[in-house]
Amino acid sequence: MSKTMNLHQLPQAMTVQRALWAGRIISAIVVIALVVDGTIQLFAPAQIASMLQETGFGLDMTRVVGPIILASAILYAIPATAVLGAILVTGFLGGAICAHVRIGELGSPPELVSLLLGAMTWGGLYLRAPRIRAILPLIH
Repeated sequence: MSKTMNLHQLPQAMTVQRALWAGRIISAIVVIALVVDGTIQLFAPAQIASMLQETGFGLDMTRVVGPIILASAILYAIPATAVLGAILVTGFLGGAICAHVRIGELGSPPELVSLLLGAMTWGGLYLRAPRIRAILPLIH
């Protein structure tokens, strides 16, 4: 068997590499957004105090929510725990969406950002993890 690729394998290999890098970039955007949010929750809760009050959460919740966001982001960034991280991230984002729906802010910017980040979480994981593509084949 030859160790070189034939001409038919080259486009497929390039597509897999592009998908891998696109997934890494999308996942990095998600991780950066979550780390920024978690850091603000921990170190500058006064900046988000009004938003917390609007959604019915006390300012002291930032000491609980901040570490949860940061831990979820770290788990998502590590390939071996990325699926667990994605589940935790989307659970957290779903809760954020629910909080805004509860107060009547359907379609608000924070809600749309949460929805977009949730989609990017799984989209990035789908592109960078062959095991996820094997479980959820979008194209046969």
